[in-house]
Amino acid sequence: MSETMNDISAESPDQPEPPRTGYGVIQAYLKTLDSSPGVYRMLDHESRVLYVGKARNLRARVSNYTRPGHTQRIETMISQTSRMMFLTTRTETEALLLEQNLIKQLKPKYNVLLRDDKSFPYIMVSKNHAFPQLKKHRGARKGKASFFGPFASAGAVNRTLNQLQKAFLLRNCTDTMFENRTRPCLQYQIKRCSGPCVGKISQADYADSVRDAERFLAGRSTKIQEELGAEMQAASEAMEYERAAALRDRIKALTQVQSAQGINPRGVSEADIIGLHLENGLACVQVFFIRANQNWGNQDFYPRVAEDMSAAEVMEAFIGQFYDNKDVPRQLILSDDIENADLMAVALSEKARRKVEIVVPQRGEKTELVASAVRNARESLARRMSESATQAKLLRGIADAFGLEAPPNRIEVYDNSHIQGTNAVGGMIVMGPEGFMKNAYRKFNIKDGEVIAGDDFGMMKAVLNRRFSRLLKEDPDRQKGMWPDLLLIDGGAGQVSAVAEIMEEHGVQDIPMVGVAKGVDRDHGKEEFYRPGENAFALQRNDPVLYFIQRMRDEAHRFAIGTHRAKRAKSLVANPLDDIPGVGARRKKALLTHFGSAKAVSRANLSDLKAVDGVSDALAETIYNYFQVR
Repeated sequence: MSETMNDISAESPDQPEPPRTGYGVIQAYLKTLDSSPGVYRMLDHESRVLYVGKARNLRARVSNYTRPGHTQRIETMISQTSRMMFLTTRTETEALLLEQNLIKQLKPKYNVLLRDDKSFPYIMVSKNHAFPQLKKHRGARKGKASFFGPFASAGAVNRTLNQLQKAFLLRNCTDTMFENRTRPCLQYQIKRCSGPCVGKISQADYADSVRDAERFLAGRSTKIQEELGAEMQAASEAMEYERAAALRDRIKALTQVQSAQGINPRGVSEADIIGLHLENGLACVQVFFIRANQNWGNQDFYPRVAEDMSAAEVMEAFIGQFYDNKDVPRQLILSDDIENADLMAVALSEKARRKVEIVVPQRGEKTELVASAVRNARESLARRMSESATQAKLLRGIADAFGLEAPPNRIEVYDNSHIQGTNAVGGMIVMGPEGFMKNAYRKFNIKDGEVIAGDDFGMMKAVLNRRFSRLLKEDPDRQKGMWPDLLLIDGGAGQVSAVAEIMEEHGVQDIPMVGVAKGVDRDHGKEEFYRPGENAFALQRNDPVLYFIQRMRDEAHRFAIGTHRAKRAKSLVANPLDDIPGVGARRKKALLTHFGSAKAVSRANLSDLKAVDGVSDALAETIYNYFQVR
């Protein structure tokens, strides 16, 4: 690849002229471009990326922008273009992949943008134990295990796991718990585990159950049910009624898994069904995950689009960005055709290292699947539009209640959590026009000694100091949408004064802030609100804006408490050896094996530390000195 950027701008020795933009700027680049494939970027006079596009022929593609007759959106984009950047590639396929990657990184104003950073869960059957474990898994799929997925949500996984445990009686406990059991746990008592930890099932029989579970997840459910049905009949004829009843319950559990999935296509073994609905400049894409002839859930997505964008343009952008960091199934079944279907199929096949087919069905079962996805997309978008209208009304109410010039686009709510000053944390949640912006939540670990233990005012000052110090460094011009329009502080006049002091130190005094205190009897509905230099005031108990504020305050409280509990739990199992430079997992294990505990290590003399296998003389001195200082 090679990249070029030409700066086409006029300069005057007397005074700077306004930056050149528009058709003339784009025309000037044609002199230097050839017919290579590649990616181009259009930038405004402040070097902000307006648009990222790909081209089979860069010169031909850019020349299109020099001719009139575009939509209003494209005309506006051209009028704002001050510079362009080009990156040539070897093939058009490479350009397509690079384009989607750059769009996700740069988030250009005029591109379709999928705001999606989530990973999808899998079911994992571990293979590093004599009695494998069945559990939910996220992240990299490596190690000795079988993985089945993806599932659309944690709920879809949990429902399937719940029924699989009834059907196959596989354990879900950790290896540590397994090794330390002396009697069966509750899972065994309620018939969701076969009790391998205490010898209630042989290793060979358990292995058969694992094999059946994997066969079911691989799509061979009918065969397994037939086998279980035959076993049940044989047990009944042999008058083993208790065993027959247990087999009946397992068949019933498998049937419930399939019925809960709703759609179980016979002719589609592995595919994503993707349905798109566009309305009033908004889009919803519904994705059904079909694996092993089973529906493993569906998920809706709301890419950012413009009113003049076609379904083909939105669908192509969605596919390119969605599969940028996700596994690609063997088949994509779409509701709308895309312009570069063959090119996209080649690009996804190269990524997956096997053939990927893109299909827009016209009849048959696949058409029904697509219709279902489109119907779900339409209904989801209708609900979202209704919620957005309500949200917009509430944000206008916030502006009226607190005297803001306009409804806020970003509200940041802050809360702290600690127990007598220990494991103190601060939490920030964010509310916007589309609801809680969970990818913008932030936690702030307050270190020991940073503030006086239990000083709520000091903790709030520490949190806001770190937040705005970083904000001033990352987005000093307030161009990235990271700055709040309103701060809600959990607390009264004292907390508001502490925050105002920090804001003044940073020279940021134009952001409104409001303290939310519980008020009389610390009761919901009696909240009092504090603004710097003003008297406290309240809202009517039945005011929807008050309920809205309570929701935000409660969400901040939940997030801060959850963060605090996680920190406290981690501190309870913390090992001082983890903090010593040079002591990794292997040496830590050697020390604990030799001395029995971290406390014994801390009391050991230098010669005993040097005697531990794998601990050098220098490291022994480091360990010894660490505990002596403490």
